[in-house]
Amino acid sequence: MIPRPTSVLVTGGTGFVGSRLVRALIAEGFDVHVLVRSTSSLEELAPVLAEVRLVEFGGSTVGLAAAVGRAHPDLVFHLASRFIAEHRPDQVNELIDSNVRFGAQLLEAMAVNGVRRLVNAGTSWQHFEGAEYRPVCLYAATKQAFEAILEFYVDARNLQTITLKLFDTYGADDPRPKLFSLLRSASQRDAVLEMSGGEQLVDLVYVDDVVDAFLMAGKRLLSGEAQPKEEFAVSSGKPMPLKDIVALYAAVCDVDLRVDWGARPYREREVMVPWHTGAALPGWSARTSLEDGIRLAAGLAVVK
Repeated sequence: MIPRPTSVLVTGGTGFVGSRLVRALIAEGFDVHVLVRSTSSLEELAPVLAEVRLVEFGGSTVGLAAAVGRAHPDLVFHLASRFIAEHRPDQVNELIDSNVRFGAQLLEAMAVNGVRRLVNAGTSWQHFEGAEYRPVCLYAATKQAFEAILEFYVDARNLQTITLKLFDTYGADDPRPKLFSLLRSASQRDAVLEMSGGEQLVDLVYVDDVVDAFLMAGKRLLSGEAQPKEEFAVSSGKPMPLKDIVALYAAVCDVDLRVDWGARPYREREVMVPWHTGAALPGWSARTSLEDGIRLAAGLAVVK
């Protein structure tokens, strides 16, 4: 009998990082299921849509348990989340629904079906000013709240989990309104870009390296090497001042940028120095330098 391929379920698989993880999992030979809602855009999955199994989630815990039962994955990657750096009162419900309630539903659905392995996406923003736990914002607090719920399922339902604390991610064809897309747009329009003072250190990790970390964490769980609950920082280890990153982007891409530094205030709880005391995932390190990452993101050849 030919052994079946390892089955995985991915939440957040329609997003930028999640869709790249889905592609990598397919390339590695996994049987990939992606949890989606009826309203989910599948644009980021278009290159591999015929090679994945879509699992629709309608909102109920019972329905999710049934869906997980049908997929019966050996391993779950939980990347789905709602990110808001500075929330408004009307956004509280969506943060809690996306980052806490849905996560709890997923854990219950896993437990009911005897699915024991989970790789979870956390955030370095759970560690404001290097604290063991101090959330930068409500988003980070909801990520911590999910981890508190996760403690119960690890202890009472024998789940095995690895949480990867992510820093800033970037890469080619990134649809999100992140730094490099803003810089590219400003240079194309010859527009003045209003920014903060630019002294804050930013830890940027290229998407391929982030995906490698998820793959390694998943294999660590499947191999039985992991402890019941582990967490690791997915950091470049080389944070740079925002001003220097912008200057490097201009030099690598050979563009003129007009930036009005200090035109915008820093956020109320701006991360000036990223958390840097998290444990490293065994065997993983960021391989893509920032210069090479900028070249890849801009569609330029990497200099050997």
